[in-house]
Amino acid sequence: MRILVLGFTGYLGGHVAEHLHTLPGVRVLGGGRSPDAEFGIDLATTRVDHLANTLRSAAPDAVINCAGATGGDAVTLAEVNSRGPAALCAALREAAPTARLVHLGSAAEYGPGTADISMTESAATRPLAPYGATKLAGTVTVGASGLDSVVLRVGNPVGPGAPATGLPGRIADLLREAGRAPDSVIRLGDLSAYRDFVDVRDVARATVLAATAPGPLPPVLNIGGGKAVPVRDLVRTLADIAGFRGRIEENSGGSARSGAVSWQCSDITAAGDALGWRPSHTLDDSLSALWDAATADDPTRRPEGERAP
Repeated sequence: MRILVLGFTGYLGGHVAEHLHTLPGVRVLGGGRSPDAEFGIDLATTRVDHLANTLRSAAPDAVINCAGATGGDAVTLAEVNSRGPAALCAALREAAPTARLVHLGSAAEYGPGTADISMTESAATRPLAPYGATKLAGTVTVGASGLDSVVLRVGNPVGPGAPATGLPGRIADLLREAGRAPDSVIRLGDLSAYRDFVDVRDVARATVLAATAPGPLPPVLNIGGGKAVPVRDLVRTLADIAGFRGRIEENSGGSARSGAVSWQCSDITAAGDALGWRPSHTLDDSLSALWDAATADDPTRRPEGERAP
């Protein structure tokens, strides 16, 4: 089976490609802007006819689109998150119409949730910021493409390799820089929100299951941890894992991407029914793996008595 992974050098795409490499009989094809890509593809700019020619050369049985932008201005977000999936669907219809398309969406497409209620895939989508809106546009395009497709609406990924563009990776960087001095101070914005965190390795496993599942799948599946976690708890847990002895100061404010969404929790029942998938990593597992990866080359940042593997 030939599976083309777009964005294979990114955070999610890297874990997806790593998981695919463990499967017998699967040929993993890397696509993206990286010079290491077997197939050079930039969904934000490549013309549809050129993209179709590339897809003919790749001859994929499945395409996994992990390419996406989480930051930047509205134009950048629209080019990558909205225009990209539209161009990909058009090229697939022309060059590989029978290939399964797995597109990674975002729980930000739902917008604000209601406390103590988990969002099902049929919930209203009311994104409040350009990120969620552009991701939703991509989801709509994929769903209307007529292809054998599924969109995985991913919660807040956490785990080894988390980038500093997301909260867990940014907190890990701040903790690494602060060290264990008791007079260290980390200043953060409002931490009162609740988020649905899911281990990146569980996301990769769900993605691979979706790409290899026989028969059609529901158009959208939630991939999350299935519970709302106070962001403040995540920060404190990661600080404890890091052996941080200083002080964390919390201020009002937040990111434009998620600041207005105080509650976010996904109902993951449908993914269990369709894929036989459930998250296997606890949040503590994910945060420990994140910290281990972040400090792998710096033993001075590990809690006392702990050695690097």
